[in-house]
Amino acid sequence: MQHEFKFAGDTVEVTVARDSGTWHLDDLECEIMADGRLKLTVNGVIKFAHSAKVGDVWWVHLDGHVFCIEKTEAGSNSDDSEGGMVAPMPGKILEVLVEQGQSVASGDLLLVMEAMKMEHRIVANVDGVIAMMNLQEGDQVQQGDVLVEISE
Repeated sequence: MQHEFKFAGDTVEVTVARDSGTWHLDDLECEIMADGRLKLTVNGVIKFAHSAKVGDVWWVHLDGHVFCIEKTEAGSNSDDSEGGMVAPMPGKILEVLVEQGQSVASGDLLLVMEAMKMEHRIVANVDGVIAMMNLQEGDQVQQGDVLVEISE
């Protein structure tokens, strides 16, 4: 499954799969050890890392370096409404960070929703102005519900 992350100011797409206790991220394998460390195998080389989640950002300590990684979820494009974004899955709106009439840039955080016991950060898929925002914190949404419409 393709996932999008923000790393060092850039958006990076990574294919993530899980096989029993091992996570596969493109050419990297990762296991979570009993002591909480991450065991990483890259091209046959094993390394260990420590990680901590602060807010929506994972801080990963590896080889004397600190990497800050943030997972983002763009809303799906709606075929019915150009510039519209729909819920990628059923969930609950936890936080709304924009309002109707506000200017946004592609990649700006619009809202946070909870689905499948995970928080999903919904970001703008285009530059523009919030044309429609008919939801508030606590609302339940279904897959395909229009969350936000952005006029370019």
